[in-house]
Amino acid sequence: MHPRHIANLDLNLLRVFDAVFEEGGVTRAGVRLGVTQSAVSHALNRLRYILDDELFLRGSNGMQPTARAQAIGPQVRAALEQLQSALATEDFEPATSERQFTFAAAAYVCAVLTPSLVSQLSVEAPNVGLHFVEAPDLAERLDAGGVDFAIGVFDSLPQRFAGDPILNETLVWVVRRGHPLANSLKRLEDLVQAPHVVINNRPRGVPAGARGGEELVSRPGWEDADRVERALAMRGLRRRVGVTVSDTTTALAVVSRSEMIAIAPRRLALMASDSGRVQLIDPTDASPPVEVQIVYRRDRMSEPAVAWMREQLLAIGKTV
Repeated sequence: MHPRHIANLDLNLLRVFDAVFEEGGVTRAGVRLGVTQSAVSHALNRLRYILDDELFLRGSNGMQPTARAQAIGPQVRAALEQLQSALATEDFEPATSERQFTFAAAAYVCAVLTPSLVSQLSVEAPNVGLHFVEAPDLAERLDAGGVDFAIGVFDSLPQRFAGDPILNETLVWVVRRGHPLANSLKRLEDLVQAPHVVINNRPRGVPAGARGGEELVSRPGWEDADRVERALAMRGLRRRVGVTVSDTTTALAVVSRSEMIAIAPRRLALMASDSGRVQLIDPTDASPPVEVQIVYRRDRMSEPAVAWMREQLLAIGKTV
């Protein structure tokens, strides 16, 4: 870089470079940064002029970094992370802060944790905002800071993320109130007589950018279908799947209005039971607890606000 260009270097250009380097494409980088594709292209052109290098060349697999981009990419990422940590040392006062927190979480977390969290913060941090979203691009949103925490069941975590257990959940069988099975002997032989609502439990693996194929993998459902099938097979049994759905809330709704049965997390099933719609049946063979975690970028613990919210979430997990 020519010395006369250093004073004109816009930090946003480096953020754009980092996003394109990570995402491998102008469009995806724009989504990550919340700007248009045109804005990303314009910023790249400015940086190309300053560095006197093409930086990225269009190829069959997206934007391919040049040798110069490959060399400076990790250094730019490290510098941005260090700068973020340096600027995040300001004090955080919960009682007066208007900080907005964003969580990636499914319906279970929203139903089980959010009411207690809102109640607690209404006293300690009344002006803090909470936003719960579904983020299919979870790793990217956490990397970019668009999501502060992800909450759910995760099968694996890339090294740059940390995960804290927040609560353990157990599973129960659920039937509609008044179902013939509700007050009869609860053997597996009996339970397979009714059609089952099965939750699609295929893990959602989301590529985490150009980091050696690492993924942040979350489980959308709770039922360990393989374990259920093995337990049945050992007794020469096989269940009949009546319908497959995408989430537990839908499964409970189907169960409450049909003769079907489902496996659901106890806390969510108890909420449905309190409404009078369903009844719970304890499993004949205890399944191992499912661990719910809060996941976040390790380097963000240097931010007082994020560190404070982590403590709030861990405290709430002990009360629900």
